[in-house]
Amino acid sequence: MKVGIVQLSCKADKQANRRRIAAAVADAARQGAQLVVLEELHDSLYFCQTEDVSNFQLAEALDGEGTRFYSEVARREGVVLVTSQFERRAAGLYHNTALVLERDGTVAGIYRKSHIPDDPAYYEKFYFTPGDLGFHPIPTSVGSLGVQVCWDQWYPEGARLMALRGADILLYPTAIGYESTDPLEERQRQREAWLTVQRGHAIANGLPLVAVNRVGREPDPSGQTQGIEFWGSSFACGQQGEMLFQASERDEQVAVVDIDLGRTETVRRWWPFLRDRRIDQYQPLTRRFAD
Repeated sequence: MKVGIVQLSCKADKQANRRRIAAAVADAARQGAQLVVLEELHDSLYFCQTEDVSNFQLAEALDGEGTRFYSEVARREGVVLVTSQFERRAAGLYHNTALVLERDGTVAGIYRKSHIPDDPAYYEKFYFTPGDLGFHPIPTSVGSLGVQVCWDQWYPEGARLMALRGADILLYPTAIGYESTDPLEERQRQREAWLTVQRGHAIANGLPLVAVNRVGREPDPSGQTQGIEFWGSSFACGQQGEMLFQASERDEQVAVVDIDLGRTETVRRWWPFLRDRRIDQYQPLTRRFAD
């Protein structure tokens, strides 16, 4: 399967962002992409740097303008498209939601971000209710997509459940970066940890994985920090964690990566992790902390 990766910087102008994304998806489709993955919350600046109730105006219902726009992009370019939305589910109830669109523009399914961070410059708990749909792959014409979102990528449980439920590939739309005052050594530790933990999910489950991040520096509207410098580095790896593609840390890129889904059967025969799981011993995992 040929997977398109769209790594862009974002602006405050929602319509301008959408136009640029549509052009990037068209570029990926011209390169042969069958599936295109976008970054997290791509229609706006990363507004979670502050707690500001006016930002809820950015949210849209799943049957709203954003879905209609990207449905037409998917249909026009003939690709399966993984998008990201600030979902207004009801008054006062919002989610960080990945929306998967079929190549005919219909909605294949959604995933609501389950793990919600709350750290300086990442005040997501103020905006997003944790997802309530669980970890279920979304069936599409190009395969069963194990879609999660950003902070979910640090947790092995979600990746495992996607694998156990038949995902063909793990996908992570992302918005993550450095605090601009972090020293170089700390920046590299953080980015390498991000790459390593996700490659570990690919290896542990014998599945290819694609993570798509944004780039560019976005200032903190409150002035309390010096903003976030998103570290890009969008990548695709194979079933043994081998790097198939890695994007720039700073530059916008549209790339298409050829991923062999058929290798999953071969790799899992060599490394039968699913066979050797001790499911009779894992009950403590359902507790917050096992004493």
